[in-house]
Amino acid sequence: MLPKSVEEVQAVLAVANQHGIPLWTVSTGRNLGYGGAAPRVNGAIVLDMQRMNRILEVDEEHGYALVEPGVRFLDLYGYLREHRLKLWMSAPSLGWGSVVGNALERGIGYTPYGDHAAQICGLEVVLATGDVVRTGMGALPGANTWQIYKGGYGPSLDGLFLQSNFGIVTKLGLWLMPQPGGLTSCVAHFQRESDLEAAIDVLASLRRREIIQSNAQMGNVVREVAHRYSRSRWYDGPDAMPDEVIEKIRQDLGIGWWWTLRFGLYGDEELLDARFRIVQRAFSSIPGAEITGHKHLASGSDGLYACEVEGPAGRLAGVPGLFALNALRFRGDDCGHLDFSPIVASSGREAVRVYEFVKAQAREHGIDYLAGFTASERHLTHVFPILYEKRDAEQTSNAAALLDTLITELGKQGIGEYRAHLAFMDLIGDQYSFNKHALRRLNETLKDALDPNGILSPGKQGIWPAASRRQRAGTR
Repeated sequence: MLPKSVEEVQAVLAVANQHGIPLWTVSTGRNLGYGGAAPRVNGAIVLDMQRMNRILEVDEEHGYALVEPGVRFLDLYGYLREHRLKLWMSAPSLGWGSVVGNALERGIGYTPYGDHAAQICGLEVVLATGDVVRTGMGALPGANTWQIYKGGYGPSLDGLFLQSNFGIVTKLGLWLMPQPGGLTSCVAHFQRESDLEAAIDVLASLRRREIIQSNAQMGNVVREVAHRYSRSRWYDGPDAMPDEVIEKIRQDLGIGWWWTLRFGLYGDEELLDARFRIVQRAFSSIPGAEITGHKHLASGSDGLYACEVEGPAGRLAGVPGLFALNALRFRGDDCGHLDFSPIVASSGREAVRVYEFVKAQAREHGIDYLAGFTASERHLTHVFPILYEKRDAEQTSNAAALLDTLITELGKQGIGEYRAHLAFMDLIGDQYSFNKHALRRLNETLKDALDPNGILSPGKQGIWPAASRRQRAGTR
C-alpha cells in the first residue's frame, strides 16, 4: 500500500481494523542491515509511506524543517542546496533512506546535530483508530512554535513513537544546524591495535568537553579496507581472515596504522584553530598517533558547499551519499549484511572489553570483524556490520548464530543493542528484563490501549498485541 495523504492512511486503517489485517509501516524501507521493509508476521500488508514525500516547510531563521516520511536525506539536502539556505542537515552513512524513519529509529549522523532523535520537535501521528494527533505545540491551533519548542503542555509524547508500533508518523519537525563559519575535517591514525583504550579515553574526554562537537567514528584496518577493496584480493578462505593476512594487507597498501578516527571541528576560524591545537595536544599522549586536519571556511552565498563531497569527509558537512555500500562487496558479489549495534560506556576499558569479546566470537564463527565505534558525549555505539555470502548456507547460518551469541552473551554483561534487525527483535527485547520485563509489560499496556485490534506493525521491537501474545504463549 502506498498512501499519498493522511486521509488515505486513515482509509487503510479503517479497512485493516474492520478485517483484522496487520500492517507493517515503513517510511521508505531502506533500513539496511536491520531487515529492510520486511514485515514480522505472515499475511501483513506493507504500508509504504514513500509517496508522502513533501518538504512542507524549512525555516532558515529558526533552523528547522517539517517533512513527511517519504522525504529522503538526498531530497532534503537537494532542497537546501537549491534554495541556497544557510542550514546544514545531518546524514547517516547511507543517504538514500527516510529522514523521518531514521530519526524515529534513533539513527545517527556526523555533524553536531548527529543525534537525529534529539533533533525531533513536533510530530503528527495517525493512531490505529484513525485519530490524528499533533504533539507539543502542534496541539494549539494557529501556533507558530510547533517546531521551535518541544515541550508543549502536559506530558511529552514524542518519544512514544520512536521505535514503536503505537501510531503512524505522517509529519515530523527536525532541527537543522545553522551553517557554521567553518569546518575542519580531521583524520587521526593510531599505529597499534592496543592503542584502542588510550584513543577512546582521549576521544571521550574531548567529546564530553565539546572540543570535538560531532559524532566521531573510529574503525579498525579491516573496516577501512572493506570500503575500498575486495577480500578475495588477499584471502578467499571460508573462515575469518587470519592475523597474518591482515598484516599482509597493511604491508601491500603501505598502511602504518591500525585504527582510523574521523571527526569534525566547527565554528569561526579562531575557534577551529584553537580546537585543533587542543585535539593535537590531547592525542600526542599516544605514541605514534598522527592527526591531520583540512580547514574549510564559509565564503560567498554558497558557504561551505565547495568542500562538500560524498564519502567520509562529506558526511561531516551533512552530505548524504552511498559510499558505505562499497563494503557490501567485500565478502562477495552477493553479500548479506546484519548489523550488531550495542551501546557501550565511553571509556577505553569498556571499549577494549567489548572489542576483544566480539573479535573472539567473530573469529569463532568465521566472520571478519569490521570493528567500529561512534563516540557521542557519554556513550559509544559499536556498529559491527556482519558480512556474509548469501549463497553460502554455512556462512549465512554462521552470521545468524554470531548475532544471536553476541546479543545474549553481552546482554548478560549489561550491554544491549539500541537498534534491532527484525529477526532478532524479540531476542533483544528479552535482554531488557528488569523486574520481570516491566518495560515490556508497560509497552504492551500502551499497545493494547492505542491499538486495540493489534494491526500496527505487530512484533516491532518485540511489542506484540494481546492476541499475538496469547497465541505465542500457547506455542511455548
